Amino acid sequence: MSELGTSNSRPLVAGIDSSTQSCKVLVCDADDGTVLRQGQAPHPDGTSCDPGAWWDALQQAIDLAGGLDDVDALAVSGQQHGMVCLDAEGRVIRDAILWNDTRSARAARDLTDELGAKTWADATGSVPVASYTVTKLRWLADNEPENVARIAAICLPHDWLTWRISGATSLESLATDRSEASGTGYYDARAGEYRYDLLAHALRIDEEAARRIVLPRVLGPNESAGQATALGLPEAVVGPGCGDNAGAALGLGVGPGDTWLSLGTSGVVGAVSDGSWHDETGTVSGFADATGRFLPLQVTLNGAPILDRVRKLLGVDYDGFDELALSAPSGAEGVVLLPFFGGERTPNLPEATASLTGMTSANTTPANLARAAVEGMLCLLGACIDRAASHGQEIHRILIVGGGSRSRAVREIAPAVLGRPVDVPPAGEYVALGAARQAAWTLSGDDVPPAWVVGDMVRFDAPHDPTVMERYEERFAAAFGER
Repeated sequence: MSELGTSNSRPLVAGIDSSTQSCKVLVCDADDGTVLRQGQAPHPDGTSCDPGAWWDALQQAIDLAGGLDDVDALAVSGQQHGMVCLDAEGRVIRDAILWNDTRSARAARDLTDELGAKTWADATGSVPVASYTVTKLRWLADNEPENVARIAAICLPHDWLTWRISGATSLESLATDRSEASGTGYYDARAGEYRYDLLAHALRIDEEAARRIVLPRVLGPNESAGQATALGLPEAVVGPGCGDNAGAALGLGVGPGDTWLSLGTSGVVGAVSDGSWHDETGTVSGFADATGRFLPLQVTLNGAPILDRVRKLLGVDYDGFDELALSAPSGAEGVVLLPFFGGERTPNLPEATASLTGMTSANTTPANLARAAVEGMLCLLGACIDRAASHGQEIHRILIVGGGSRSRAVREIAPAVLGRPVDVPPAGEYVALGAARQAAWTLSGDDVPPAWVVGDMVRFDAPHDPTVMERYEERFAAAFGER
């Protein structure tokens, strides 16, 4: 592996996680992934943002990480889907609209109705939802047509940061990877090409005009995007970068047969697949991963905050909540929580509300309410796992990550609900770690990424209790009909 003139006996790499909330920078040993130092800086609140704020946060995070002067390569993993439009001079036309901005919900419905869900799924692997770039472009066409007329290039947050880091000025130097491109809604990851017809349809322009818009070159998994000249590191290689979920998968080292649950503000059920997914129900998003494979994802709006809401209702701290949940029997004596506090995306129930059912004078206890919260969250995500399995996805191992994985109750109850052992990796910044691993892969030029070891997994197992999911499905059907 090249050391590119550093003073270290072993090369160093940096992984950058430019997320919705903040920018994190990890500096790692390129050979084994050991995290040597790190820094973090906040991003502005809100669902739209001047991309310049991401650049400012990156500088702060780099400083807090002790600088990058000794780093040989770096890569950026970023929040997916955000729309960054540039004019012919490379200037940002308007604030980026982020993935979590729902102003494009109507546009998503319109695009699906106009072409049909099957057309979208067959072409791109996914059916439009408000988070995707293509729906934000339709919103732009309908609400700011004067800005559409100024568009010379369209990119995503990680694409823009990579471009800035490289110091490039020409729009043709914009670059991305398959994982990011697959989340736009106008890229066919199976064929490896942009669908300019879909881009034109979204922007309400003809295809010839759409083809004049510069879209980022889609690089291979370890193909260099240039050097980090704008950071004062003209020798440091810049990797292609990736989307945040693809970065997490690379950081965790998951492969075919692995499924992971990310329990954060939302819930994510992801897997790595050798084949592309094309789910016309729109439940499974058929994205690409950062290694050349595919990354079918299901996202729930409700995640770990399910537990927090019930914990606060019970007036206990986190340890007290865990003790209550674990003191109740499996199935919470018939108490079931349908945990749709903020509506739901998977299943598609935007107007749904949460409900506790099956309560009697005997079983309505703090312990059963806590247990029902944990089981309700796990059933919501377990249904996603079952759906993936029913589509032929192999599931040999389940990993649980994110803030919710710190709950002892979640770790110990999950195997009983999901019917499989679960592995919990050490707490870590896996998106940034995945970007660092990609940087090391780009630096080495090897055919496969370096074999970094995440750390000792802790395995949890328990007897499967299928009645928990069965009762959840019964209550769901009574409230909303069959899935």
